[in-house]
Amino acid sequence: MSDFGRWYLSLGQGMGDTLRIAGEMQAYTLTDRGTYLALKDTLDLEIVLEGDPILLNQYGIMAVNPERHRHVKYESASKFIDFMISPEGQEMIASFRIGGKSLFFPGKGVGD
Repeated sequence: MSDFGRWYLSLGQGMGDTLRIAGEMQAYTLTDRGTYLALKDTLDLEIVLEGDPILLNQYGIMAVNPERHRHVKYESASKFIDFMISPEGQEMIASFRIGGKSLFFPGKGVGD
């Protein structure tokens, strides 16, 4: 039994397997948008909550410190970061879709 009680299952599986198990058990689970959209046609699940700011799963990007890790390709990493935060990179993030649904939402400037 978990620290949360008998109702809580820690599956130790990947998200795809977790979604399938949740469907079989008629259970709730938290998932990322991409995995759900990729598998939704094979699942007996529906979204019951989305869009709440508490569910925000933000990604970030940063270069590894080359003074601590001399083997890293810092200049290449910096160029990649510059591209990702450029208008073109942000548009690529915004336009990435599965089944017409956005998977990611560009956040450059959020919280600045």
